[in-house]
Amino acid sequence: MFWKSVVGKLSLTILLLVSFVLCVLTFFLMQFFDNYHIQEAENEMKQMATKISSLVETDYEQPFIEEVTEMLKDPSSRVAIMYSEQDNWISDSNDENLQEFNVDWLEGQEEIFTVIEEKQQISNQFYTTNNTEVILVGAPIDDGGAVFVYKSLDMINQTKDQTTKLILLSAGIAILLTTFFAVFLSTRITSPLIKMKEAAHNLTRGEFNTKVPVLTRDEIGELAIEFNRMGRQLNYHINALRQEKEQLSSIVSSMADGVFTLSREGEVLVINPPAKKYMDEWFYQNPEETKKLNHLPTEVKEALLEVITKEHAVLKESAVQGRSYVMLVTPLYDDSHVRGCVAVIRDMTEERRLDKLRKDFIANVSHELRTPISMLQGYSEAIVDDVASSKEEKNELAQIIYEESLRMGRLVNELLDLARMEAGQIQLRLDSVAIQPFIERIVHKFQGISRDEMVDLELTTNIEHQIGEMDPDRIEQVLTNLIDNAIRHTSNNGFVKVFATSNQDKLYVEVKDSGSGIPEEDLPFIFERFYKADKSRVKKEKQGTGLGLAIAKNIIDAHHGSIYVKSKLDVGTTFSFEIPIKQK
Repeated sequence: MFWKSVVGKLSLTILLLVSFVLCVLTFFLMQFFDNYHIQEAENEMKQMATKISSLVETDYEQPFIEEVTEMLKDPSSRVAIMYSEQDNWISDSNDENLQEFNVDWLEGQEEIFTVIEEKQQISNQFYTTNNTEVILVGAPIDDGGAVFVYKSLDMINQTKDQTTKLILLSAGIAILLTTFFAVFLSTRITSPLIKMKEAAHNLTRGEFNTKVPVLTRDEIGELAIEFNRMGRQLNYHINALRQEKEQLSSIVSSMADGVFTLSREGEVLVINPPAKKYMDEWFYQNPEETKKLNHLPTEVKEALLEVITKEHAVLKESAVQGRSYVMLVTPLYDDSHVRGCVAVIRDMTEERRLDKLRKDFIANVSHELRTPISMLQGYSEAIVDDVASSKEEKNELAQIIYEESLRMGRLVNELLDLARMEAGQIQLRLDSVAIQPFIERIVHKFQGISRDEMVDLELTTNIEHQIGEMDPDRIEQVLTNLIDNAIRHTSNNGFVKVFATSNQDKLYVEVKDSGSGIPEEDLPFIFERFYKADKSRVKKEKQGTGLGLAIAKNIIDAHHGSIYVKSKLDVGTTFSFEIPIKQK
């Protein structure tokens, strides 16, 4: 509503204030003019009576005096000249209600009678016999008698009424002008304030570039200047906060660890993709838990409760979808209490796997070395203690010691090679190689072994007359390992097929067997050190060191190539690799 606005309130205040002042002023003016008209008429009548009295005191003839009196007096008044008690003269008047002077008035009004007795001017108001209120003024004549001037108060009252109407009309006009001026002034004063209100509304909607026009140089103009400065400062600080928030959000989102922030009530305030992935996987693993606004995984709820109650960091472990997670939850403090917590979740699956591989590596190396060392010790003691009496028995024991020493040397050399490869110290000796004869030679050296094992070994190629650049010793080491593994894991009457092809820049080799296959859960770890699949599926006398595939992968990686494996239990396994070559 208008009257509830600043313009309305200011206008109403000005209007009421001016109206109050005008009412008081009108009241006093009316009182003033009420007495003023009577006093003014009385003074005029006294002056007239004095002039006529002075004229009578001169020795002019009565007709002259009466003629002059008619000229001097007010037409609405009457003049009565008492030359003596028997000689009176009364003038005419255009006021029909104004009676002629009657000597009896002197008897009824002692105050009037004193003008003759005491020679003093008098002034009196009274009602005539026809109930007309008159004002009468008397002036004495030195030789006796008096001059009376009287006038009806109705005429004066008419003048007073006209004056009152004029005052009221002026007050009404003044109030109208004041209303217009108040609205105009209030609108002009509050117009910048209204614009500031609109600008403030725009600020609440994020439009920080909003400016208020500076129309004046007074306090309101200064307020507009400060408002615009405030808008600029807000824009600067909001942009700075937004940049910091985006930077923090970018940092949190790009973290490999999961991070999320919770309130005391368990509401998720901030969460990054790895933490959201953890939550999704937990709820997928626990479908009986219903997702709600504040519904959290059990481990998170327990950690939050412990952080709030004990006010210290909490470390929790969780297993979700076969992966291991470690969660560190620390409290977030307000001025005097914990207002929530921040949690960092790290996927420790790879670390745990590497730790297991380290332990397995130590166990495997210990096992692989313990067996030949025990055999060396046992057979050496047999020779020293002359347990083997014949020369043939001693030669047999010596042969076993020699073979075990070669096995130990091969294991140590492979370990050293693998360590150098994983440390990035492998040096390739690139050479130009005729690809097809190179592969045929490697496959041919396994023909005797394959016949002994009753395994059909086949080679298929379509790379005649092609020469490529590679490290032939290292690639031969890879092929030897793959073909040897394939033969060792293939039962009698099975097959091993080697397929080789190349294009302009890559060599592709595939070794496929019909052996026992590799369990699906072992495939992701098949290229790890000392990792062996189900040992019951390998011919007992043909078990390897468990380092061959790890070395093969490092050699292929050093050639900037890739190695793959596909397998099905009791169907067979296929190893394949591809490396870039520079054809000559």
